[in-house]
Amino acid sequence: MLVYEAKIKGTEAQYRILDEMLRTGLFVRNKALRYWMDNPGVNGMDLNKYCKVLADNPEFPWVKKLNSMARQAMAERAWLAIVRFFDNCKQKVAGKKGYPKFKKLLTRASVEYKTSGWKLSEDRRYITFTDKFGAGTFKLWGTRDLHFYQIDLLKRVRIVRRFDGYYVQFCINHERKETHELTGRMLGLDVGLNHFYTDSEGNQVENPRFLRKSEKALLRAFRQLSRKNIGSKNRSKAKNRLGRKHLKVERQRKDFVVKLARCVIQSSDLVAIEDLQVRNMVKNHHLAKSISDASWSMFRQWLEYFGQVFGVPVVAVPPNYTSQDCSNCGTVVKKTLSTRTHQCHHCGHIQDRDWNAAINILNIALSILSEMLKNTVGQTEINAFGENDLCLVGVTQLSKPTRRKRKPKEQSLESPAIFGTPN
Repeated sequence: MLVYEAKIKGTEAQYRILDEMLRTGLFVRNKALRYWMDNPGVNGMDLNKYCKVLADNPEFPWVKKLNSMARQAMAERAWLAIVRFFDNCKQKVAGKKGYPKFKKLLTRASVEYKTSGWKLSEDRRYITFTDKFGAGTFKLWGTRDLHFYQIDLLKRVRIVRRFDGYYVQFCINHERKETHELTGRMLGLDVGLNHFYTDSEGNQVENPRFLRKSEKALLRAFRQLSRKNIGSKNRSKAKNRLGRKHLKVERQRKDFVVKLARCVIQSSDLVAIEDLQVRNMVKNHHLAKSISDASWSMFRQWLEYFGQVFGVPVVAVPPNYTSQDCSNCGTVVKKTLSTRTHQCHHCGHIQDRDWNAAINILNIALSILSEMLKNTVGQTEINAFGENDLCLVGVTQLSKPTRRKRKPKEQSLESPAIFGTPN
C-alpha cells in the first residue's frame, strides 16, 4: 500500500462543509461504539448494518448526507478499537488495556471514503466529492503524480484536517519494490541521546533535538494563548499558531528520520538494531522529553519499511547487556549512564560506550541469523504469505508487516507502514 497526500484548495464555504463531514464521521464512530456497549455480542458486521439504521433515523438527518461507504469506514474504526482492546486483554498486556473511548471533535480530524463518494478529474488535478453534502470540487496541490496508477487501484480517499489546512490522502493498492546493490557492509546501530545513533564502524549522527530548539517559540505561543479569552476569535487564532509550531516540529522529525533511514538501508546489506520498549522508557520523567524528541520508534518503523522495499534484512535484537558486555572479550563491565567510555578490566579494551554497544548488537544479530540458517537447513524461511522475513525480532517473532496482513479494503490508514510513505 502507498499513500499519496496533497493539500486541497477551496473556498471558505467549502471548508465549512468539510467541517460538517468530519463532524458527521465522528458522530457515526461514537454512535457505533455506544451501540457495541449497549448490546453485548455485537460484531463488526453488525456495526456496519447499524450505519444504515443511523442514516434512516429521522432524528439524525445529517447522517444520510455522508456517503454510505464513508459511514462504514468510520464504523470500522470503532471496531478496530474494540478488537485492539480484546487483543490486549488476551495477551495480558501490562498496564491499561486501551478500553475504547468516545472521541471529541478536535482540530486534527479525518473522514474516510472508499471507492465511491469522490471523483478525480481527467488531468488528476481536481477532486470532487459527490455525496449529499455537496462540498464540490477542490484543487489538489502537491508533488505526487497519480497518472501512474489506475483509478481502480485507489482503494480509499481520506480527508484530513490539520492546523495549516485540509489535505486529501489516496491509499493506492501497489507494492513498492526497489533494487539494491550489494555493498558488503553490515551495520549495528545503537541509538542514544547524546548522539542519535552510533554504528558498529564508529560513525555517529548528531541528535537534531527539534523540540528542544523550538521550545522557546512554543512557550511564547502558549503564553499568548493563555492570555486570550475563552471562546474569542483571538484565542482560536492563537491556538492555530501554537498548533502550526507543533506541526512544524513533527514534520522536521519525520523528514530527518525518513531520509536517515533510507540512507542507512541503501548503504548496507544488513542492519541490526535494539528491540527497545520505548513505551516503558518514557516513564522515566527525567528523560521522557528527550527520548520522545529523539523519535527512536519512528526511526525503527522506517528502517523496517525501507528494509522491505530494498530487500535488506533488519534484525532487532534483545537490548540486554549490549552496553555492559565487552565487544572484545565478552566480559561484563558494569557501567552507569554517566559513564561514556568502556574500559574492560579483563582485556584492557578501551572504546566509546555506544560504539562498543553497536558492535555487540551486530554480533548478536549475526548469531541469530546463523542459528536460523541452521534450523532451516540452508533454506530461506518463507512465511504463509510467501514473503521473506526481512525484519526479525529475536529468533521467532516476525516483523509487523509479516505477522498480520489484512485485505486492502479492510486495512486502516492509521498504520505507520502505509501512512506518509515517501517516494
